[in-house]
Amino acid sequence: MRVAIEVVPRSNDSFLAQLSEVASLNAVDAVNVPDLAHFKLAGWQAALQVRASHPGYRAVPHVRAMEVDPGADWWPGARLSAAGVNEVLVVTGDPPATMARPLTGAHSVEVIRAFKRQFPDWRVYAGLDPYRAGFSHELEYAHRKLEAGADGFFTQPFFDLRLMAVWREMLPGVPVFWGVTSVTTRNAMDYWLKRNRAVFPAGFEPSLEWHRRFAGAALDFAAEHDTNVYFMPIRVGITAWLAGVLG
Repeated sequence: MRVAIEVVPRSNDSFLAQLSEVASLNAVDAVNVPDLAHFKLAGWQAALQVRASHPGYRAVPHVRAMEVDPGADWWPGARLSAAGVNEVLVVTGDPPATMARPLTGAHSVEVIRAFKRQFPDWRVYAGLDPYRAGFSHELEYAHRKLEAGADGFFTQPFFDLRLMAVWREMLPGVPVFWGVTSVTTRNAMDYWLKRNRAVFPAGFEPSLEWHRRFAGAALDFAAEHDTNVYFMPIRVGITAWLAGVLG
């Protein structure tokens, strides 16, 4: 079982402060770093920060496929490899509000295939979203990514272990980092329902206490099935949520 924490690189100082929080927890194996177009620090740059400041952690930067040219060498790859980074998560990414970054329009499947060709020793993960479409459509998309060379998946966060178990059965033997996040207000819950079309179980509570219990249950699920889990803290402190759960 592997455990990762997602840390958003809003700024260099806040990123390093959150990494210090992560370091106070036990059992964490990796730091999963999003790449958000409206922040100056790119995912791959933040991954280098992880390796420089906390070399005991693996770093898994997100790569926005729409900004990658599949027909050319991806130049940050050499710097990542030199720093000991050999895992990435390829996501399509949302179009940026401004054109500060050039777009190629590439899709995840193309970039996964290109990365496996350019970096054969890397683990290249893909995204899996259990909510955006029906089961058959998302499963077919997942198999296309696997055929392109994906080594596994990072999922959108789950709030119900039963749904997690269904998806595990549909992807037997595939390495997966099951997502778990914190939705601790009614407004945040409404956002997840309307924007992400998330599924909340009966008895769900938008409270820190509920999420601490669910984090423990997700860890038990991962341990029982020899799979992986990653935690995505949103509007909660990392230790406020996970201290005592991860140690």
